[in-house]
Amino acid sequence: MSEAVTTEKLFEDMQAVVRDAEALLKATAAQSGEKVQEARARTEESLRQAKARLANVEDEALKRARALAGEAEEYMRDNPWHATGIAAGIGLVLGLLISRR
Repeated sequence: MSEAVTTEKLFEDMQAVVRDAEALLKATAAQSGEKVQEARARTEESLRQAKARLANVEDEALKRARALAGEAEEYMRDNPWHATGIAAGIGLVLGLLISRR
C-alpha cells in the first residue's frame, strides 16, 4: 500500500513541477537575451519530455488497474463463495471499527 501512495505522491509532485515550469516560462516570456532564450529552449524541451513521461506513467497505471480489476472479477466468478466470505469479513471488521467511534 505504501508503494501506491509513494507512486501517487510522486505523480502529483511531477505534475506540480510541470505546472511550475510552465508558469516560469510564461513569466519569463518577455525576457530577452541569448542565454535566456537558450535556457527557455532547454526548459521547454525538458518540460515536453516530462509531460510525455507522465502520460506514459498514467497509461501504464491505468493498464495495471484494468488488469487487476479483470483478475478480481475472474476470481469472483470462479470462487463466488470465497469472494462473498471475504467481503463479509471485511464488512464485519469495518463495522466493528466504525462502531467503536
